[in-house]
Amino acid sequence: PRAMCGYGEVGKGCCAALKALGAIVYITEIDPICALQACMDGFRVVKLNEVIRQVDVVITCTGNKNVVTREHLDRMKNSCIVCNMGHSNTEIDVTSLRTPELTWERVRSQVDHVIWPDGKRVVLLAEGRLLNLSCSTVPTFVLSITATTQALALIELYNAPEGRYKQDVYLLPKKMDEYVASLHLPSFDAHLTELTDDQAKYLGLNKNGPFKPNYYRY
Repeated sequence: PRAMCGYGEVGKGCCAALKALGAIVYITEIDPICALQACMDGFRVVKLNEVIRQVDVVITCTGNKNVVTREHLDRMKNSCIVCNMGHSNTEIDVTSLRTPELTWERVRSQVDHVIWPDGKRVVLLAEGRLLNLSCSTVPTFVLSITATTQALALIELYNAPEGRYKQDVYLLPKKMDEYVASLHLPSFDAHLTELTDDQAKYLGLNKNGPFKPNYYRY
């Protein structure tokens, strides 16, 4: 079993990946709407204290601080893995583990065993920092999508006439997003359905896209 702290956009993605691998996933949430989404997606919503003794992995992705406390860490089973996918290193109370009675053992880069006096070990990844950056867990295919998007954005900025872009944050044009996606679809042998002229007219779209407005949430 895994415990996922937070069912926002990051938590949803993590849970979908874990579920696809066959894991049993428990969710902790403060927001009733996100909690309801988790329930409707087939997950059980619990308080962390209810499952802390039985889970094998605890993942935080709330954006909050001290989501996993020393009390939680004391109650974890032997060899429980603790890691963070949130935006900072504050979600797991790592500071509370730097005490004389606990021993730290560096297993390899970004992997520490924290050892209790009774011999129990908790596996702490990246000292509570952002896991997918610290532990190089981003798949090369995902990196390809990201790098392609960034490269096209840089080309757009370079070619844009002076004054088009000010010092601000801009959404990537939807057409460009769709182009990046289309470049990567052949890797899955995916075949897109094409709109007929009549269908495109009915939807009020160009046959070649963009197919969604900028505010659309995929």
